[in-house]
Amino acid sequence: MTMFRIGEAAAVLGVSADTIRRWIDVGRLPARRDGHGHRRIAGADLAAFARAQANPDTADGGVASSARNRLRGIVTEVMRDAVMAQVEIAAGPYRLVSLMSREAADELGLEVGVVAVAVVKSTNVVVEVPEPRTGEVPVAGET
Repeated sequence: MTMFRIGEAAAVLGVSADTIRRWIDVGRLPARRDGHGHRRIAGADLAAFARAQANPDTADGGVASSARNRLRGIVTEVMRDAVMAQVEIAAGPYRLVSLMSREAADELGLEVGVVAVAVVKSTNVVVEVPEPRTGEVPVAGET
């Protein structure tokens, strides 16, 4: 079973380690102590928590959509020309860039500092798994 350290769980969810600790302390996120007394979070528990946090039915005010990949962020750059606009959004640690008509960008009022949701609908999604760091000691219970 994959176990996450608090810092690793924080990185996955895009929050601080202190936020993870608070969620554990109030019982929102289950954790158990390892042989050294450190709190660890089971991968299945972290996945269930992340899924509940990313509920597409409530994430953006109940917007109905077939797209499930929704990343809320802040517009960090808008470049317009006569016909097109390039809009950059920072959503947590992710940078997303969208190309759209200038008319659409103007109608949406997209400017630096505006909160926006990047909705991604794709038939091809590449999944990668990071390599373990050299010399890293596996967490108890990992195979």
